[in-house]
Amino acid sequence: MDRFVGKRLDGRYEIQEIIGVGGMAVVYKAYDNIEDRTVAVKILKEEFVANEEFLRRFKNESKAIAVLSHPNIVKVYDVSFGDLIQYIVMEYIDGITLKEYIEQQGSLRWKDAVHFTLQILRALQHAHEKGIVHRDVKPQNIMVLADGTIKVTDFGIARFARSEHKTMTDKAIGSVHYISPEQARGETTDEKADIYSVGVMLYEMLTGRLPFQAESAVSVAIMQLQTEPQLPREINGSIPLGLEQITMHAMQKEKEKRYQSATEMLQDLEAFKRDPSITFNYSYFVDDSPTRYVGGQLPPDQVAEEEEEAEEETRRSPLIPALAGIAVAFVLMVVVLGIFVVPKLFGSTGTELECPNFVGQSFEEIAANPEYAELNINPVSYDYNNEYAAGVVYKQEPDPGRPIKTRSTIKVWVSTGKKSMTVPDVYGLNSATAISNLSNHGLIVSQVEVEDEDTAEDRVVRTVPARGESIEEGGEVTIYISTGPPVTYVDLPGVVGMDVEDAKQLLLQRGLTIGSTTSVDSDSPANIVVAQDPDTSDKKQVAEGSAVNLQVSTGRSPNSEPTEYSVDLEVRLPNDYVTSVYTVSAWLDGEEIRNVRVDSSQRHSYTFALTSTNETASVQIKIENEPYLDYTVNFKEATARLDKTYTYTPAVSTPGTASGDEDE
Repeated sequence: MDRFVGKRLDGRYEIQEIIGVGGMAVVYKAYDNIEDRTVAVKILKEEFVANEEFLRRFKNESKAIAVLSHPNIVKVYDVSFGDLIQYIVMEYIDGITLKEYIEQQGSLRWKDAVHFTLQILRALQHAHEKGIVHRDVKPQNIMVLADGTIKVTDFGIARFARSEHKTMTDKAIGSVHYISPEQARGETTDEKADIYSVGVMLYEMLTGRLPFQAESAVSVAIMQLQTEPQLPREINGSIPLGLEQITMHAMQKEKEKRYQSATEMLQDLEAFKRDPSITFNYSYFVDDSPTRYVGGQLPPDQVAEEEEEAEEETRRSPLIPALAGIAVAFVLMVVVLGIFVVPKLFGSTGTELECPNFVGQSFEEIAANPEYAELNINPVSYDYNNEYAAGVVYKQEPDPGRPIKTRSTIKVWVSTGKKSMTVPDVYGLNSATAISNLSNHGLIVSQVEVEDEDTAEDRVVRTVPARGESIEEGGEVTIYISTGPPVTYVDLPGVVGMDVEDAKQLLLQRGLTIGSTTSVDSDSPANIVVAQDPDTSDKKQVAEGSAVNLQVSTGRSPNSEPTEYSVDLEVRLPNDYVTSVYTVSAWLDGEEIRNVRVDSSQRHSYTFALTSTNETASVQIKIENEPYLDYTVNFKEATARLDKTYTYTPAVSTPGTASGDEDE
């Protein structure tokens, strides 16, 4: 159980549940008792309270959002930076992240992509006008509401553009798939870095895939610096040319060549929205020299996924950004050496050799192999592949064995492994619903039962991998099903031979419950327990709260002849119609025991002679098979109690239609 859930912060915010866990903070859904509204409370993790860098980032987020007021930016209502706890109270957003929406939809309709991008740009335009650069624009930090409204969140690494104080952490921070080339180089960034990230998001929305994908974060960073992305219309031919031009112009690697402000990009997008046939005179991604990959050991950074913030449940070490920056710098040094030094060493002419077979080999190992130092190994694409593992070359040009010369360019296609997906959230669902949900997503499901005092029986406690984490399509998810709280066992007392009331009191004192109590004929005195279930001969202990069924003696011997009782029941008959003739019947415990034909002109009552071996019975009188009177008859005491009277209107008959006999 989380230590904040169920608690009240500063006597005001009632913490209800966790809605997100990020690298440095946990986000809770809460209720503001003073303002009478639902809010989101972001609490800095306890282990980072004394960490100056994380505390600076956390305070920076509140400072950044506090100066912003825009319908497409999440609002901040309150902040608290005490010695023991630091938190930000924000607007509660009831929606999903844009990343989740893209994963659900695949590629978006271009009209939807434009609708979302316009709102994102308006939010960034407002932030930039206030001197704030977000620096971590990505779909994980964009919330989509049910009505299509966009909210930009997580200004944790935002920087005030006009701030004079800058640190190393103000440089290459962000998510590697969306960072600008200048961020990858560790340079100081401005609002044009946000424009690049918006371009990457627009590319992803239009195509359903990222422009650059690789096995490691370092490889992706290199691609951000050097590799041309595939044109969106080559992936999705339905994308209008003008929208492709806007996307690629925003993703220019040199920031001077891309849009210079959110306002500029907004103007083009709005013009395109008005006229989708419009085109723009942009030229983009013109390489002065081909992309080159040379020999030399790449840094062993195998980070497969960038870290997510509060919208996704991940963990990261505060050392990772620093290590990643060092690794990127080292790789860039190797690339520069390859571009400017290696060609001079080998001269301008090449020696003919046989093209090696790279298919099935790790691209990282190929790049690090000195045997291939005289070749330009160019990864032209990173794609999902079910046959080859992530990072392995699955195709090449030219084919193996073909004659080539040194310094020739060999194109390779690198696998990113099987396509991945996000583990659905099935926490709290019953096992059948959870299994159905996961199976419908194409996942294999296994179950493990666990005791959990906070989770009801047959409900999902957790999954492995956890909800929101990445998993290969068709992968296996283990769900942990609660068996309820730990079971406490108590001694089962034997109550046979005890008075039934004493027996019940003893069972309740032992923490048990009373099940059914059944009367049976027995030679034992009346009200004595003659049997119990479970019996002490079967079980010495049972779970606390278990029900115990009892059989209680009636005091009658099972071998004695039953006593037959008799009662005369006089029934008053309707007398509204003196000429009516009808059939009157008596039913004992649901069975007909007597019926007579009565002429009401001659009599207004009839007496039934009733017999039974039961002490009490229900008797119903019917006229013409319709209920007329209900009685409870006590045969032992020879009394009858009228319980219910029904309205009955007998049919009118002419005199002489009845025989005049009482019984027929």
